This record gives sequence, structure tokens and C-alpha cells, in this order.
Amino acid sequence: MYRKMICALALAGLLAPLSKAQLWTWTKEQMSDYTKAWTGDRFPDGRPKVPDQWLERAKDMSAEEVITSRNSAGLPAYSQYEGDFRVLHPEMKMAGRAFTVMFMPTRPDLDSVIAAKLRERGVPLMNNQYVIDMLQPGDVMVVDLYGKHEGGTIVGDNLFYYIMKTTKGGGLVVDGSFRDLDGIQEMAMPCYYRYAHPSALTPQTTTVAGYNVPIRIGNVTVMPGDLVMGDKEGVSFIPPSTAEALLDNADRIHIHDEWTRKKFDEGKYKSSEIYASPKDPALQKEYQEYLAKRLAEIKASRQR
Repeated sequence: MYRKMICALALAGLLAPLSKAQLWTWTKEQMSDYTKAWTGDRFPDGRPKVPDQWLERAKDMSAEEVITSRNSAGLPAYSQYEGDFRVLHPEMKMAGRAFTVMFMPTRPDLDSVIAAKLRERGVPLMNNQYVIDMLQPGDVMVVDLYGKHEGGTIVGDNLFYYIMKTTKGGGLVVDGSFRDLDGIQEMAMPCYYRYAHPSALTPQTTTVAGYNVPIRIGNVTVMPGDLVMGDKEGVSFIPPSTAEALLDNADRIHIHDEWTRKKFDEGKYKSSEIYASPKDPALQKEYQEYLAKRLAEIKASRQR
């Protein structure tokens, strides 16, 4: 049922007049409608465009801080975190805007119709390179390849290099595989993947079903323009409309951790007296003053 819902959304563009819709993606109007909670800048196709400054701030966060910030900021409690990936560069943080791609197992009768409609629009082939060529700086290419192993390799080292250069190191998340691990592991771009396999992407068994539509990565729904944040544990996909509140609350978490360790360094307090909130009124007052001071310093540093 879930997969049918996603496919129905992906095919929504087909139901509009051909002069106003592109095959297998949302129109600008549909993109704006399905992401209307976002009131900031957008790409020309309507995809939400969170500010570059937010991407830089997101690189300071861990997966635990994302989850804690969502709860503390009163944001929706549904999970937007997916783990169990292989992480290409655990030392690198990922922060970018989701460009979503959905694959499905090949079905010849459906694919023949798609191919004919593509030719009418001057598109010779809907494949991985077709969507890769649409990427923008700051994008993270998020690919639902339904966990496919052999024949589910979204890129090799050459196309990985192209993504790295085009997105300015944004990143790749693939619920599937890639190939040429020896070459790719030397390239400085964050990447989360299920498998590495020497086979090529096989159009006889898998095909692009949509791009910049909702997709599923593990147990998470990912929307075009989501703020994608990754560390060595896994990846979070944050709705753009909630991202600023999450980032602001993360500042408070950083400061709380900073103050807590300072007090532990003094060697005068038990953990229960400090963590997670100071019990003594005098300590609580000290913490609130420290919090206000540090928030002001952070705000001033970002305005410079």
C-alpha cells in the first residue's frame, strides 16, 4: 500500500496536461503545493532551497542532536532518521538539499510507453545520467534503489566524481549500491550506501521511475528539498519548514553540553546535580546566564 501511494504521487505529473507537466516528476505548481509549509526560496522547478548558511550550521550536528533537537523544539515526533548504511567517509559530515530519485524493477509494457512519451519530448533515455545532470551545488542525491545489490549500482567512480564536482561535495545517499569502490574511496564527498558491487546498473532489471518526488529510504519518507544531515551513524531527512527551529535548538544543546562539561571539570558536582538540568537554583541561574551569553556570541559571530 505504501509503495502504491508513493507511485501515485510520482505519477501525478502524468495526470496534468502534457504541455504543463514533465514526465515522472512534479510540475512547479505541484512541487509548491506538496511543500507549501516552506515559505523561503525555491529553485526554478519549485524545489525548496534552504539557505547555504543552514547547511554550514547543520555540519556541526550529530544524529543524536538532530533527534534531541526535534523533541526539545516541540517539532513532530515522527522519525526522519535512517541508519544501517555503510559510510564511505565516517570523518565527514553531510549537509545538503535532497534531490530525490526513485527506481523500480523494470516492467517492459510500462517501459515501452514511458520510452515513447520521452521520445515525444526529445528525451532519448531516462537513466541515471539524465537525473545526475540536473544536480545543483549543495544537493545531496538521494536514491531509492529498493536495496538492490547486483545491477543496482547507481554510479561508478567517474559519475561519482561528476556528482562531487557538480554539487560542490554535497553528497550521495543510495538505498542500493555503487561500484568502483577503490576509486571512489579516495574522493572527498560524503556517501551512504548499502553495498559496493562490481556490476553495472542494469536497465534490463531496474529503471528510473521518478525524480524530485517523494521516495522511501528504509523507513523514512524523503521529500525533494529536505535538509539532509549525516554523520558516522546515519542520515536524517529534515522538512525544510522545521529546519531553522531544529538548528536553533541545536545551539542550545551545544551550549548545555559545553557548560555541563565545564562543571564536571571542576570536580565538585555529582552527575545527578548537573545532568540533564541543574537542580540547585544558584546553578540554574548560573546556567541561564551562561546560555544567554553564549547565544549572543554565536549570533554575533554569524552576523560578521
